[in-house]
Amino acid sequence: MLQPQSQPGSPPTGDLADHFLACSKLGRYLTVQDGSRFVITDDFRENDMGSTAAVTIATIYSRDPLVAQAALLPLGRKGGVTGKNRSTYERLFQLIEAQALEPSVTEAASHILKSDFREAEILAIEADLGDRLSPARLRYRAFLGVVRQLLENRVSANAFLDEFREFTRTVAGKLDFGIYSFCLDRIFGNARIPMKIKKLLAVEVVKFPLVIRRELITNLLAYPGQVDELKSFVRGLVMAELEPSIVVEIELLETFKRNRVSMQDVEAGIRRQM
Repeated sequence: MLQPQSQPGSPPTGDLADHFLACSKLGRYLTVQDGSRFVITDDFRENDMGSTAAVTIATIYSRDPLVAQAALLPLGRKGGVTGKNRSTYERLFQLIEAQALEPSVTEAASHILKSDFREAEILAIEADLGDRLSPARLRYRAFLGVVRQLLENRVSANAFLDEFREFTRTVAGKLDFGIYSFCLDRIFGNARIPMKIKKLLAVEVVKFPLVIRRELITNLLAYPGQVDELKSFVRGLVMAELEPSIVVEIELLETFKRNRVSMQDVEAGIRRQM
């Protein structure tokens, strides 16, 4: 399991649940420690994420409600077992009802609890989640096709930018934010995509809402092997367009993603700006 580090080069400490809590304190989407990608719904729907604590914390603190609902499903299935653990899961779901950040997650937890953890009710929530994800995933695949056309010089820069705006409008709020972010990371890191395109996309990203913008910009700056020309352009854009306190937050999170400071150092730096 990927874990947060207390100091650069030090052995991993804590667990995934600790990492979820730390991300929440910073107002961040939930990422794996090495910054390679975001936690997405598929992690909970198709894989064993380990401890009940980690899945519970993800359900409560995820800033992506689709990811939080996906994390709720394996917990609900575990709560459906009989025996001494049943009361523990009932208390867990009461905690999720009281603490979850997203109303949709609170409502789903309440429904599972009131239905007595019946498999049919859990399957209904899973089906609803799938219905909301499927159209967006199809749109995501279509966008990747346009990226390929760009690489083959079969679509203009302006046409690609229009497609990106439409992709963002229809997908970013409906598909796991992590998949959207992963897509942009690969665009900004692909040497075959013209620098002009990357700069145009960076201008668009700077206009995004606060938390999303901060995550995407710091991912771009911390991307392994990112070219200096793009990093210099983005830093100049950030300095020109954003408030000084936001600039400091971006610098701190970029440094953290490069593993040069601890999570505690980032927290302290952001508090000093508040």
